[in-house]
Amino acid sequence: MIFVNEDGLTDAVQEAGAVELLLIRHGESEGNVAATEARLSGAEVIQVPARDPDVNLSGTGQEQAKALGTALARIAEEFRPDAVVSSPYARAKQTADIAVETAGWPLKVLTDERLRDRELGILDRLTRLGVEKRYPDEAERRLWLGKLYYRPPGGESWADVALRLRSILDELNTLGTGHRVMLVCHDAVILLVRYVLEGMSEEEILDLAATTSVLNASITRYVRPTGAGPWELESFNVADHLAEQGVAVTEHAGDASVHPQ
Repeated sequence: MIFVNEDGLTDAVQEAGAVELLLIRHGESEGNVAATEARLSGAEVIQVPARDPDVNLSGTGQEQAKALGTALARIAEEFRPDAVVSSPYARAKQTADIAVETAGWPLKVLTDERLRDRELGILDRLTRLGVEKRYPDEAERRLWLGKLYYRPPGGESWADVALRLRSILDELNTLGTGHRVMLVCHDAVILLVRYVLEGMSEEEILDLAATTSVLNASITRYVRPTGAGPWELESFNVADHLAEQGVAVTEHAGDASVHPQ
């Protein structure tokens, strides 16, 4: 649960829920840089220095997290999040910690495994070319099923990720009116939060994924003034705060081939 008391027990269920939800993609990671380099060079394997949960922010990613914190510091105190929850993956947790410290918010960053990135199983660290060369049957199956339903052996489909996100999003409905929550996570997670909250069809989410790359350290904002009913998308994928502070805006997109073929 997002909110627990000092004894580790959840507070009593309330009649209404959170009124604002901020979604933050982590800053540029060393894995983002390595994946882009591998794709551009035609390599089959992405050379990353650690397993996916342990990949750190790049130098640029650290600058982005600080710039994010500076932007968040401008939020009036009464409108600041009262909970910041991060994916446990290093790149997300580092982004959250740096941003909260820079903003000067007296909050402890919580972690929740449901916000972790999609697990790729046997395809981990492989480029699209690497998958086609080493696992041609999987490459064919991925094309046939499309990104929403294709699950690599040992990994997750996007539908699997959406399923675990539904439970954490449901918890936003039981926090009591007035709460504001910030989630620091990953590009696929942010897209799939949209899929869940907006009731998108398979075609709609895949169209969005094919045409939109969630920018590093970008901000997506949902609101619902009464704390009940559907969420309204106020803004999506905003990274103006980076350019305004002279920090690089980076785009590290996944495979654009997402529709079933």
